[in-house]
Amino acid sequence: MAFSTDCRLCPRLAGFLDQVRVEHPDYHALPVSSFGKTGGRFLIVGLAPGMHGANRTGRPFTGDFAGNLLYGSLHKYGFASSAEPLDAAGNANPALSLPNCRITNAVRCLPPQNKPEPGEIRNCNGFVAEELSLLPKGSAIMALGTIAHQAVLTALQLRKSSYEFGHGARHTLPNGQTLFDSYHCSRYNTQTKRLTTAMFEAVIAEIAMHLQPQPA
Repeated sequence: MAFSTDCRLCPRLAGFLDQVRVEHPDYHALPVSSFGKTGGRFLIVGLAPGMHGANRTGRPFTGDFAGNLLYGSLHKYGFASSAEPLDAAGNANPALSLPNCRITNAVRCLPPQNKPEPGEIRNCNGFVAEELSLLPKGSAIMALGTIAHQAVLTALQLRKSSYEFGHGARHTLPNGQTLFDSYHCSRYNTQTKRLTTAMFEAVIAEIAMHLQPQPA
């Protein structure tokens, strides 16, 4: 399933983005592509672009609070070249690279009220499946929230009842990959203390340990 910013597979989302481009002509306001190393050993799956984050900058988790926490944590554990997702002008930092991981979303378009509908999640699942197919055996997948967790299972044609979502949960998958769960790093979750920086970093630290080369 080839990704394109011209995708209009979901009429509700396509129409909403048309409206957003009128209201914010300087925003990306199109489907958002993945970011980072293709075929690396670490894939992060989020929910969907945020209105003033990825929907503005055109890069996943870039421009809002969730991205600050995500990229800061990735940098701390060696998965990102910088902790700063934005440059001085407030645009996506061109110097930032992810040599050891890749970031994508379960839904590539901004949904109204940040709530994609089930059909829209299904329509986008082929993109998730494509990302997963490029991962080597022994790789790690980090699902940010229940929808991302379920999108990964759907893409791999696995039964959701066999892999229950829970923050800090770790699931060994039949294909040799490992799925790690975390609450989404949204401002709401952190402000309500459902997710703390320490809780979030603990999951990434576990992934970093999991991906370390095994002694011969």
